[in-house]
Amino acid sequence: MKCDLCGRDAVTFIRYNGTHLCDQHFMRYVDRRVKREIRKQIDVRAGDKIAVAVSGGKDSMVALKMVSSVFGPRNGVEVHAITIDEGIEGYRPPSVDIVRRFCEASGVHFHLRSFSELGVSMDEIAPVSGDSSPCTYCGVFRRRLMNDEARKIGARWLATGHNLDDMAQSVMMNFVRGDVERLARMGPHERVQPGLVPRFLPLRLIPEKESLLYALVSGLEFWDGVCPYWEAALRNQYRDLVDSLEDRSPGARFSIMSSFDTLRPMLHREYSQSTLHPCPGCGEPTVGDSCKSCQLLSKALAAIRNL
Repeated sequence: MKCDLCGRDAVTFIRYNGTHLCDQHFMRYVDRRVKREIRKQIDVRAGDKIAVAVSGGKDSMVALKMVSSVFGPRNGVEVHAITIDEGIEGYRPPSVDIVRRFCEASGVHFHLRSFSELGVSMDEIAPVSGDSSPCTYCGVFRRRLMNDEARKIGARWLATGHNLDDMAQSVMMNFVRGDVERLARMGPHERVQPGLVPRFLPLRLIPEKESLLYALVSGLEFWDGVCPYWEAALRNQYRDLVDSLEDRSPGARFSIMSSFDTLRPMLHREYSQSTLHPCPGCGEPTVGDSCKSCQLLSKALAAIRNL
């Protein structure tokens, strides 16, 4: 097939809008939408610092590439990459090297944090996670370290590599569980809470397959290893559900997000911001006597000691 715009060989067919695109026009197509999302979500001024959560996988590397190309030293903006080492042997170390190489070549500040700072590793937690998925522990601890590092950097925003598939799955998960309040807290964050660095999501309207193709055709190095604990994630069920909907009705993911974006202002009016205070254990903002991270950490350490 040929590109609908220039007649060169097409590298993809965009089912939801019926267009064939070559590599160059495909990259421009993605670039344009990501830059539009960035402009909609954040207002950047000279001297600002922007952090990007980067695992080394395709999505986070594309997000880092986009953010560092839009901003950077020429605009008086500092871009910082934050990578979290969860302590998964054979899985995380190669991706850390990829992120470090990109940062060295692109003038991006690189920061590495580790679960070892908390006294645990995912390889220790996974066997004792019990009724909870290992992903529950991993997600909570990663968010704690990312927010802590972004705050120390002095970043005004923290970008994540969540793509359209991720976002649609999260919306469906919260609807099915009846957790409407969590829907109201989903990023991008317009309301800033003390101690929490607001998130923005450059790839929130980019399908996962397009993110992968963009990384491939642009020659971007990324880590394609599979986490050994991925099968335990509840999200897998919702991934299959959203994929099935998209297969039968191309554009379903966009429809889910469009509906969510329509509801967001109403959700924000219904669910006011919680009053946060520092957790006595770690200092992270929380609404309770202790934060979720400290609760899970105590549980994990006790289980590991009893092995």
